[in-house]
Order: sequence, then structure tokens, then C-alpha cells
Amino acid sequence: MDEPHAPLESPSWLAPVMVANFLIGLFWIVTFYVSETRYPVPGIGNWNMIVGFTFIGIGFSLATKWR
Repeated sequence: MDEPHAPLESPSWLAPVMVANFLIGLFWIVTFYVSETRYPVPGIGNWNMIVGFTFIGIGFSLATKWR
């Protein structure tokens, strides 16, 4: 007979890191649009969108691990 397993819990760092990634990505994209592409990194141009969405994607991947 199988023994009952303890409920799985997320590490305590997961939720803050997940939310931080969402917010950093959002801030990055908003800053890029509001500054008319001068910030956050002017030399990479539209790649700033990729950077912002990468942070958001990392947040989503962490959200799948949250219990």
C-alpha cells in the first residue's frame, strides 16, 4: 500500500523572484515605449522588447513551478 505523501510546497524564494521578473519585464517594456526607444539600452534598439519579454517569460516559467 502506498503511503500518503506530504503536500508539495514551493521554495520561499520562488514567489518573490517570479513577481520581480514580471515587474522588471513590464518596467523594461514601458520604459522603452515611454522614452521613445532611448532607454533602457539605446544601442540595442528593438531588442529591448526581447529583453523585456524574456523577463516576463522567465516569470511565467517560474509560475508553473509555484505550488
